[in-house]
Amino acid sequence: MYQAKAYAAASAVSPLAAHTIERREPTASDVRIEILFCGVCHSDLHLVRDEWHEAMPAVYPLVPGHEIVGRVSAVGAAVTRYKRGDLVGVGCQVDSDGTCPACRAGHEQLCPNVVLTYNAPDKHTGGVTYGGYSDSIVVDERFVVRIPANLNPAGAAPLLCAGITTYAPLRRRRVGRGTKVGVVGLGGLGHMGVKLAHAMGAQVHVLTTSPGKRDDARRLGADAVIVTRNAQEMRRHAGSFDFILDTVSAAHDITAYLELLGNDGNLTLVGAPEQPFRIPAFALLSGQRSLCGSVNGGLPETQEMLDFCGAHNITADVEVIPMQRVNEAYERLLKADVKYRFVIDMASLSA
Repeated sequence: MYQAKAYAAASAVSPLAAHTIERREPTASDVRIEILFCGVCHSDLHLVRDEWHEAMPAVYPLVPGHEIVGRVSAVGAAVTRYKRGDLVGVGCQVDSDGTCPACRAGHEQLCPNVVLTYNAPDKHTGGVTYGGYSDSIVVDERFVVRIPANLNPAGAAPLLCAGITTYAPLRRRRVGRGTKVGVVGLGGLGHMGVKLAHAMGAQVHVLTTSPGKRDDARRLGADAVIVTRNAQEMRRHAGSFDFILDTVSAAHDITAYLELLGNDGNLTLVGAPEQPFRIPAFALLSGQRSLCGSVNGGLPETQEMLDFCGAHNITADVEVIPMQRVNEAYERLLKADVKYRFVIDMASLSA
């Protein structure tokens, strides 16, 4: 075991503060990574404040962070995929059973025994896993991905969650040329959905309540913007979408978006509103529409996404902050005061 610098929450009402944690020394299959950047995901805030207590109770001290980019500093004797100096990433999972049908299909995120990057039981230490708000991390090489050399490391960090979370359903629905796609919301997830769908060749419409987002939506690659409070605009597009990606975590009327779908159209949820939806049956029966959810992706799909982003030079729009401003960033996140993702520069831990 060795000691690593980190920022942790001591309780649901405590600010994140400097903390020292124990990491395992690399085993034969492990990679030790010196972390350069870590993105700030809204789920970090939920877990730090124990807002998902029923489904995922927080264990303190809690070190968040699952959008990790860094350089390999050491490898175990059996590691074959990586060497010292490689630019790599770690996303939402750091282990799984490797034997279940989901794992065998490359969908480790669906494994019943998946181990999350933080706040999950850690078989190596007997405690819980600690995330990327730290100067280093040790991960089995199976859960490490390669970052394309042409991508800015800070902008690449959110690809490990926001990128794969939006890429996976787009690929699953075979989005491409001739496909009309709607992206609901233009935040951390939504702006990645727009960039990726545009790069795939789709006709992309941003669905937003804010007319002021038109210019930014077009800058990100949207072909058009539909202001959802404009009933006439919504009627004009009724029954015309092949696929809608809903990234909004606040309460909203999902029926209005279902009615935009054409025959056999699909709406996929990647946002997680706290309140349940009320959906009239005929919103789905009409046109044989479907509604489903999606959570990030497995390791093969995550590497595919990163390679796609490398080929198209896609990164997240980020605001890089020092670790010492993370509590301020959380408060700004609650106000949606960021375009479009905070990323922590881990060099600041040594300041």
